[in-house]
Amino acid sequence: MTAPLPPPPGSLPGLPPLPAGFRIVPDPATRELAPGIWFGGSPARIIRLTRAGQAAWQELRCGPVASGASGLLARRLTDAGLAHPLPPPDPAAALDVTVIVPARDRADLLERCLAALGDAHPVVVVDDGSQQPGAVAKAAGRHGAKLIRRDVNGGPGAARNTALDSVTSELVAFVDSDCVPTPGWLGKLAAHFADPLVAAAAPRIAGLAPATWAGRYTSASGALDLGDRAARVVPRTRVAYVPTAALVTRRAALLAVARDGQVFDEVMRTGEDVDLVWRLHEAGWRVRYDPAVLVRHREPASWSGLLARRYRYGSSAAPLALRHPGSVPPLVLSPWPAATVAAALARRPVAAAAVFGASVIATDRTLRRARVPRRGTARTLLAATGQTWLGIGRYGTQYAAPLLAAAIAAPGRGPATRRWGRRAAAGALLLAAPLTAWAAIPQALDPVRFTLGRIADDVAYGLGVWSGCIASRTTAPLRPVIAWHQLRITAKASHPRDEKDGNPR
Repeated sequence: MTAPLPPPPGSLPGLPPLPAGFRIVPDPATRELAPGIWFGGSPARIIRLTRAGQAAWQELRCGPVASGASGLLARRLTDAGLAHPLPPPDPAAALDVTVIVPARDRADLLERCLAALGDAHPVVVVDDGSQQPGAVAKAAGRHGAKLIRRDVNGGPGAARNTALDSVTSELVAFVDSDCVPTPGWLGKLAAHFADPLVAAAAPRIAGLAPATWAGRYTSASGALDLGDRAARVVPRTRVAYVPTAALVTRRAALLAVARDGQVFDEVMRTGEDVDLVWRLHEAGWRVRYDPAVLVRHREPASWSGLLARRYRYGSSAAPLALRHPGSVPPLVLSPWPAATVAAALARRPVAAAAVFGASVIATDRTLRRARVPRRGTARTLLAATGQTWLGIGRYGTQYAAPLLAAAIAAPGRGPATRRWGRRAAAGALLLAAPLTAWAAIPQALDPVRFTLGRIADDVAYGLGVWSGCIASRTTAPLRPVIAWHQLRITAKASHPRDEKDGNPR
């Protein structure tokens, strides 16, 4: 079913090619600037294929990986996020997998989850100190699941660790008891493990909630829904983590990154899944996000439940920042767009235009030196500036909402045009990100209620981050960072010795 397990990824002398049978599909955001010159990826970069690389790409366009040259190019493109792997089908009957379901009470949700999982593979239910253990035991028994009882509640990480002690299968699937997997989900995700470097594969988590205001908001904009674009999971990229609400993993990889005998850090009640995913990444493994596979997740029906959960999620940022320095910045700024936005916020339109013009000239010179087509430079930088505005606005909402509100409401002094300019800038920061998000999703809510919900969501998360920072005595999750290396331009071929890297400033 899967390829033989390689040595630990960090010990490999060179990356192995993507195995034969895999196909690749370019990311929707990848653009071909000219024959053999691509722009895209996460973080963004420009690549130029050598003749050997272009020949390998033509082979990939015509079918699956069939040679070491095309496999090596496929590996590099998928690692960079310029393209994504499509694994060959993997029949579910051949899977050596055990499903682990941590549960604490909520037997009705456990029943629904176990019914969706079926009986094709062994299922282990861990009762993590339920107050009504009999109901949990009956639900597990009705569906033929093995039950392990923990007398003291230790959290989902501890429950999963308890189950892992009794599991010997090659693959392990984690599913929360409030999830409802769709048919065939396990086989589709397990197919990714034909790549020997893949340690985990995650589906898209879609909201499942009643038609209340809070329920409709979370169904449209759930915190666990990472979108409809596939990705390699890497900190500080578009998909920086995946949750273990539903996750298929390679057991040997889990054991390889365990600390003090624990796969999941039992000290962490929230964020323990992000910590595990980042440890796998740091060890050299690949983690894939495949939104073509869907798992439904029960979302809170009330605002109190939704905001309390967002607060808990926020509280995990500080412990994660201490365990993974540099991986939890609240905002990553590019110098030129950040300077343009700063000038605009200072109500200096001439300065903002000058900075933007300088950024176009500087980027154009960089591309010209690298012999890269310069068409659309201004448009790309304008889009980056817009994204920076949205990012700064959401950052301000999450961590300084009272200051934004005060800037809008305060009467202030000076000419009326200046006061209204300040209010307009603060209001645009507060409202731009929610309204942009509303316009991009199926509109289950009107813009007013969605915007109010998003602001409340962000404020609750920010309060959780602040509380975690105070408890952990760190400000790391509050400090934005500047990405000084704006553009990576790489010459790629089908063999490592043909590769040359440049990193123009």
